[in-house]
Amino acid sequence: MLKWISLALVIVVLPACGGNGLSPHEGYVDVEGGRVWYRIAGSGNEIPLILLHGGPGAPSYYLNPLEGIAVDRPVIFYDQLGAGRSEQPTDASLWTVDRFVRELGDVREALELDEVHILGHSWGSMLAVDYMLTKPEGVRSLILASPALSVRRWAEDAERLVAQLPEELQRRIDEHEASGTTDDPEYQEATMEYYKRYLSRSDPWSPDLLLAFEHFNTDIYGLMWGPSEFTATGTLKDYEREDVLPDLDLPVLFTAGRYDEATPETVEIYRRLVPGSKITIFENSAHMTMLDEPQAYVDVVRQFLNEVDSNR
Repeated sequence: MLKWISLALVIVVLPACGGNGLSPHEGYVDVEGGRVWYRIAGSGNEIPLILLHGGPGAPSYYLNPLEGIAVDRPVIFYDQLGAGRSEQPTDASLWTVDRFVRELGDVREALELDEVHILGHSWGSMLAVDYMLTKPEGVRSLILASPALSVRRWAEDAERLVAQLPEELQRRIDEHEASGTTDDPEYQEATMEYYKRYLSRSDPWSPDLLLAFEHFNTDIYGLMWGPSEFTATGTLKDYEREDVLPDLDLPVLFTAGRYDEATPETVEIYRRLVPGSKITIFENSAHMTMLDEPQAYVDVVRQFLNEVDSNR
C-alpha cells in the first residue's frame, strides 16, 4: 500500500513522465517517526537512481551535481529523517541503522520504485549495504561512494591522516578529545584543516557543501558517529560489514578520491571482496568527489549505470 504523500508544497515541473512513470517534482513521504522530503530530477526512461547522503545528519544538498545523471534516468534525492528539509523529531530512539533502512524501503514504496539503482555516499554506503541485507527486490546495482564499511579500518586510516597535520593541530585534537571539549573553537579549527585536506579539496568550498553544513543535524551525527570525521564514538563505532561483501550478487562500483578519508587503499580492499566489482579513483578529489570533480564523477557513474542497463 502506498504511504501517504503530502501534496502541500509539492512542485510539479513541466516534463512528462518517462517510461518508468516518474516526472520531476518534489514532495514528502510519511516514514516511521515523521516525514521526509524528496526531489525527483529528470524523466528519462532508464531505471531510476536513488541517492543516500552521508552524515548521519548531513542533508543531500552536496549531492546536487549528480543531477547531471538525470539526462538518462530519474534521479531521486531525499533528506533522511532529521536532516535538511525533512522533519526533525527529537526522539533519539529513531536514530538507528535499522530505522533508516526501513525508511529507504518506505521511500521506494511510496514512489513506486520497483526497479532502482542505489548510490550511497559515506554513511550512505553503510545504509545501502544494510538495506541489501534485507534482500530487497528490484535493486539493479550499487555505487558505494567513499564507503565506510569497516569503522576499524576508517579509524586506522584517520589516525594516519591526522598524523599528517601540523603538530600543533594534532596536540589540540588530542587535548580536547581527552578533556571532552570538542566544541572548543581550537578543536573546530583543527577539524577544519583536516576537512580541507580530506573532505573537500575545492577552494572555495562549493555553496552546496556550505548549505549541507548549515543544515547539518549535529545531534544525530554526534549520537551515531562522534565529534568529528576522524573520531568515532557513537553507535556506529563497532560497525563492520566486510564479511557480507562477498554476498553482494549484483553489479557494484566503488568510488573514492585520491585524498579521501575513505582511503583508496581501503576501498580497494572492499572491491576485492565483491566479485566482479569495479573501482574508480578520482585523482584530484577528497571525500566529496562529486563536488571536487563533478563532471568526471557524473561521467563515470553514467557510464556504469548505462552499462548495467544495457547488459540486462
